[in-house]
Amino acid sequence: MDVGVSMGMKNEKGSLKLFVIECGCYMKDLDITLNGGSSWFYQGFIDAFSNHIRSSVENAITNKIMEGASKLDLFLEKLPKEIYVDEVAAMNVTFVNDPLFKSSSVEFDIDGLFIPSGKTAVRSYMHSGDIKFATPLGGCSRMLWLSLDEDVFNSISALYFKAGLLQHMVDKVPDQFLLNTASWRFLIPRLYRKYPDKNMVLNISAISPPSVKINVGRIDATVDLDVTVNILAIGDIVPVACISLSVDVSGGASVSGNNLAGRVGLDYFSFTLKWSDIGKLHTGIVQSVMRIFLKSLFVPYVNSYLEQGFPLPIIKGFIISDAYILISHSRIIVSSDVAFIETMKKPGIKQVYEQVSADMAIMHDGNHHEASSISS
Repeated sequence: MDVGVSMGMKNEKGSLKLFVIECGCYMKDLDITLNGGSSWFYQGFIDAFSNHIRSSVENAITNKIMEGASKLDLFLEKLPKEIYVDEVAAMNVTFVNDPLFKSSSVEFDIDGLFIPSGKTAVRSYMHSGDIKFATPLGGCSRMLWLSLDEDVFNSISALYFKAGLLQHMVDKVPDQFLLNTASWRFLIPRLYRKYPDKNMVLNISAISPPSVKINVGRIDATVDLDVTVNILAIGDIVPVACISLSVDVSGGASVSGNNLAGRVGLDYFSFTLKWSDIGKLHTGIVQSVMRIFLKSLFVPYVNSYLEQGFPLPIIKGFIISDAYILISHSRIIVSSDVAFIETMKKPGIKQVYEQVSADMAIMHDGNHHEASSISS
């Protein structure tokens, strides 16, 4: 017995639509032998209706395949269109373009940009010519590979900036004495004379969305900040100076669970004194203070968030394993295996496969059939 099915898949309003192009079952021969008292009588009927029985079995198999394809299509239709990150951001995972079928793999393109949580993800309109398809990682290629453009990372930085989350009031640091005017009495004597032994609070605010640039082997980012120094006076907070900073950091990426995480280090910074109520500050002093501030406070604070990461677009119930990361020009490529970790509650790929396999095993025990193929 030969069983064959040819299916196609297309993008329909941001979701995947699966359809059967051709499906058939051909049974070359069917042999049924009865044993028992009156078997000789019934055997005649079996032999007479063998063609009809064979046709019925062939139709039943075809119908089961069509039924399984419908269940799989329903599963694909109900794939989420966004992945929740937090109360601010979600990843838009609506599909763009039709799937691209290759000799041993299939490629799906999703929007991938971050949108405000609670906002309905809408389909993006892109053409195949606008996309530079990433190449699998040769010998490192595994079951799954994901390519993320730097626009993905810039979209979430713009979203957090717009939400007002890229600002922070700092009143506690590992070396707490740094936030007291006494620690600066020799470097900035005027500050200490005016506000002796007063605690300080730093107001750190991004003045524009951080810019992410992915280069070969490294991820670069530039952050423009305003750092306002405030004195905790009796019953009041007094701003005394504001310094504008342009900070360059670089680092790499890693996979933690199903999240893409990162870590950066300080490369370079430049600054200007925006205004001051404690007189003109010496450039060398400001540079030393800012270097201490960036290395001991800013970079660890940024890394505490980057190490948490954000979710990669993986179907629920699967987990990434044995991941390899390639940082290429303008994109990050994650190559990994995936493992099934829980039974899906809704009808899905695993249930469809198991149900169809069970039905066919019951109906055709002892018969041989060819594996089905999927093509577009």
